[in-house]
Amino acid sequence: MPGTAQTTAAAQEERHERPVPTEEQVLEAMKEVIDPELMVNVVDLGLIYGVTIDDEANVVLDMTLTSPACPLTDQLEWSSEAALDGIANTVTINWVWMPPWSLECITDEGREQLRYIGFNV
Repeated sequence: MPGTAQTTAAAQEERHERPVPTEEQVLEAMKEVIDPELMVNVVDLGLIYGVTIDDEANVVLDMTLTSPACPLTDQLEWSSEAALDGIANTVTINWVWMPPWSLECITDEGREQLRYIGFNV
């Protein structure tokens, strides 16, 4: 299909011309990613330990979970890709377990959200 090659080339060119997002823009977009168990976004839960952005707008997130046995990694990966679509060319999640996540990682905003839904934090 002749149109397919042109469409693919145009999509690749568009991705490379995308402006490189800032860490703040990435974190703001990641507030759309909600932990399905706690119903608070992953940023305010303190699940994002680091953000790396290269010159081609590829994003690597160092991210953890509330528990290493959490079965929701696939869902969080899909949600992260959707949240960063439009500002990142690619999204890679580097799952990290050290230091272990704890309640101290939660932001004040995250604590307020948890209290609102009945958690005592």
